Amino acid sequence: MPTDPAASAEAVAATLAAIRARAPLIHNITNFVVTNTTANALLAVGASPAMVEGAEEVADFAASADALVINLGTMSAPRAHAIRLAVAAAEAAGVPWVLDPVAAGAIPTRTDLARTLLAARPAVVRGNGSEILALAGGAAAGRGVDSTAAAGAGLDAARRLATQARVIAAVTGATDYVTDGTRTIAVTNGHPMMTRVTGLGCTATALIGACLAVQRDPLAAAAHGLALLGVAGEIAAARARGPGSLQVEILDALYTLDAVALARMARIDRV
Repeated sequence: MPTDPAASAEAVAATLAAIRARAPLIHNITNFVVTNTTANALLAVGASPAMVEGAEEVADFAASADALVINLGTMSAPRAHAIRLAVAAAEAAGVPWVLDPVAAGAIPTRTDLARTLLAARPAVVRGNGSEILALAGGAAAGRGVDSTAAAGAGLDAARRLATQARVIAAVTGATDYVTDGTRTIAVTNGHPMMTRVTGLGCTATALIGACLAVQRDPLAAAAHGLALLGVAGEIAAARARGPGSLQVEILDALYTLDAVALARMARIDRV
């Protein structure tokens, strides 16, 4: 298997250390169901979250942030307008941003908005198999926010999307794949119980945003964000009694993650 300097536990630990040293400001326009979880996860790794969605102020926040996270989880016309303003401001200011195209492929309005935002060139697009297939021009249809396609089935679509749109595409599932169309990194951390907690995909996207703020290579940033959450999920699952306590344990695990735990547990490899 070819080596890649981004695909190592040491590289993940270095990105985490940079987040904790810099405390980057991460502007989030995200699913209101998971706003609290997202903000707390960012705080736990050492980032500074801003959950700003008003059209009158999103442009100023996006331009001054270290990274912007756009999540289509709960959509409305005012929110879509605010998202467009924030993306335009981030692009003008050179602020990296990540797109989570929630439910793209499930209904036309979501798919159309996600494709419009894709044309604005996010640094990273993170989605489940169905969402990535839909953005890559496939016929996959999700079931609400749930995927009907496995991450492995979406890998070819992710490579195609990355090449066509010139973005980093991250397709997540039991195995997460991150690709620029040529380089591909697989992350195999995580636990099945994580699928029983709403918003952990949204949390993954926010952590990618934090990594983007300190890591120049967006492929590395995406892979490292997924590894951080996956390792934290495994640590949390060993302590949790069910999905409720898993949420709390994940926050604690993110807060206490260190290079030793990452060296022992992170499974991140070049494909």
